[in-house]
Amino acid sequence: MSDELVLLEKTPPLAVITINRPKALNALNSSVLSQLEQTLDQINEDEEVRVVIITGAGEKAFVAGADIAEMSKMSPLEGTNFSRYGQLVFKKIQELKKPVIAAVNGYALGGGSELALSCDFAYASENAKFGLPEVTLGIFPGFGGTQRLPRLIGKGRAKELILTGKMISAQEAYEMGIVNKVVPLDKLMEAVKEVAMQIAKNGPIALAVAKDLVDVGYDIPLDDGCILESRSFGMCCSTEDKKEGMQAFLEKRKPVFTGR
Repeated sequence: MSDELVLLEKTPPLAVITINRPKALNALNSSVLSQLEQTLDQINEDEEVRVVIITGAGEKAFVAGADIAEMSKMSPLEGTNFSRYGQLVFKKIQELKKPVIAAVNGYALGGGSELALSCDFAYASENAKFGLPEVTLGIFPGFGGTQRLPRLIGKGRAKELILTGKMISAQEAYEMGIVNKVVPLDKLMEAVKEVAMQIAKNGPIALAVAKDLVDVGYDIPLDDGCILESRSFGMCCSTEDKKEGMQAFLEKRKPVFTGR
């Protein structure tokens, strides 16, 4: 196994990012977050990559949380900075110009659930477990969990998970809308790559703009969101990809998008 804490495997048009601390159940520490940030910056500018998949090394954990050994020694200022840095890195995932899918292959606890929540959507293996158990340690989710989870599943359900610190199964996470699909562990990456390829064949500018519109529009009034949508739609009409996509449809052939 590589000494790298974050692995990057490129098979254009896909890229797979793997959190690589299997002996620590892929727990997030400052070094992991730093390498993840660097990897995201690299991928964001890579025109060969259309869709990104994030997963964890091994078969036990996606990410089993933030590193408790590191957090136990933090002062209030260090805790604030650690929280803010985790939020910054996860915001980069949310704002990546390419769609990002979480392939949750085991425990997704604390920072692991928050990592999955920062992706555009998640698929999970049947053995996956989700939870935000930070309150059992005298803290609470600090990488965006108290903000993203209520927006996804509603305040009541989010408060129940956050305030009890309980774990839920992949099936329960599916029923709540935390994950989009549950599959056997040995079929997880196949299922994720299948939907990733379905996304990757589409126009990259349209994908980036549509992703951004959903995220930005969710937090603003509907009328404002629709105005933003119309302006963005007009912008897309100026692209080479729009011309190619529609011409290919009329000529009954597959489009060749260039992201221009």
